[in-house]
Amino acid sequence: MSPNTQTIPRDPLWLAHRYIENKDAVQFRHVTREEHRAATFVTDEYLPRDAQRLEIDRRQALAAAAPAAPVHFIFHSAFCCSTLLARAFDRDGVAMALKEPAILNDITGWRRRGASGRDVAEAMDGALALLARPFAAGEAVVIKPSNIVSGLIPMMMALRPDAKALLLHAPLPLFLTSVAKKGLDGRLWVRELFMGLRTDGLVQRLGFDDAQFFGQTDLQIAAAGWLAQQALFAELARALAPRVRTLDSESLLDAPEASVAALARLYGLGVNEAQVAEIVAAAFGRNSKSGEAFGRAEREAEYAGAAAAHRDELEKVGRWAEVTAERAGIPMTLPGALLG
Repeated sequence: MSPNTQTIPRDPLWLAHRYIENKDAVQFRHVTREEHRAATFVTDEYLPRDAQRLEIDRRQALAAAAPAAPVHFIFHSAFCCSTLLARAFDRDGVAMALKEPAILNDITGWRRRGASGRDVAEAMDGALALLARPFAAGEAVVIKPSNIVSGLIPMMMALRPDAKALLLHAPLPLFLTSVAKKGLDGRLWVRELFMGLRTDGLVQRLGFDDAQFFGQTDLQIAAAGWLAQQALFAELARALAPRVRTLDSESLLDAPEASVAALARLYGLGVNEAQVAEIVAAAFGRNSKSGEAFGRAEREAEYAGAAAAHRDELEKVGRWAEVTAERAGIPMTLPGALLG
């Protein structure tokens, strides 16, 4: 083993960034804590382009890695303040947050291309171990995967039996409004998400065949994807209680202090009332993507404008989704609430 192979897997400044499936190797990328915080997500699009990178055989990297810190998760179904919440839990001495690490997307893509369950589980176990290297001793690691990874949540929770998880979602009307206000990009994105969920076997429970899905509008496909994730979350909340709790974006924004305090307790983080107040003051009231000032009033005004512009379509798709959920036995309100 070269000196780099021995030292880099122990150094948290080297993010386990990509999984190279044809080599069974991990690409490490040099990322400082400040760069983590500045990046919307820890993906190539948002990280400095000139960062150092090095590939290391996965088994060699694991052999050299430091013992893993406690790992917890924020799983989400998009457009629900998950990035905001992840940023809130990136606190020196408490936890570091990883926002949509690309290595988990790589493993998901590999699985969808036909990799065996055993191989995927081995790669995922290694990825989680290599991601669990916080910047300071005593910190936990809070991972917010992309919802591309949702089909692998049961595997991830099985691989980390001590991990706790929040299942975060936006109420369906707000989710659909988010898609509509993003225009063509939003509509293309939900179709791409839907195709992945279909490969994962999660949309079939809705009771439509491919021909019927092909005939549905963009917002119907968006609603179908939301329902598929909602069904998965409901199953996880029932099967993995009390390790898993659920929360919707509006409850989070209505009661940020209570939400942060409850989630800190779920994760076993030593956070007192003063620290909760500090976390909320620092993280809430700003756009989670840009960092610019952006409060509840601005958010509601933005959504109201989009809702008014697309009211007819949103109302019709909302009613269709409610009927579809009832027929498929999918709860619109999830069990296992974090609050109350």
